[in-house]
Amino acid sequence: MNQFSNYYNLEERTARFGESVIGLCKKLKQDTISSPIINQLVRSSTSIGANYMEANGASSKKDFQNKIFICKKESQETKHWLRMLTKCFPDIITDTRILWKEVQELTLIFQKIGSSLKIKK
Repeated sequence: MNQFSNYYNLEERTARFGESVIGLCKKLKQDTISSPIINQLVRSSTSIGANYMEANGASSKKDFQNKIFICKKESQETKHWLRMLTKCFPDIITDTRILWKEVQELTLIFQKIGSSLKIKK
């Protein structure tokens, strides 16, 4: 289980990703349309790291697998909110592409961790 987390330094990587999203969102002017999107984006992006930390403290293999699955789901949700944010603020497309690329890599990492756990049953 830890082979992936050590190689990719997922605790730090997921934390930095959440911090990057927060940093971007703090710069944006909120209105009735963008405010809920920003809120959802911050929630899903920071949830990735929080759930990964919970996975590391899992009480069982099944608990670990469930938390990793949640990490993957939150990563996928974050991609959606980044797309919606870009629609609200087209001028930040360069920033959102960088974040989208990182969260896509995280999604693939969590997918790989999850699928490797299923194989080892």
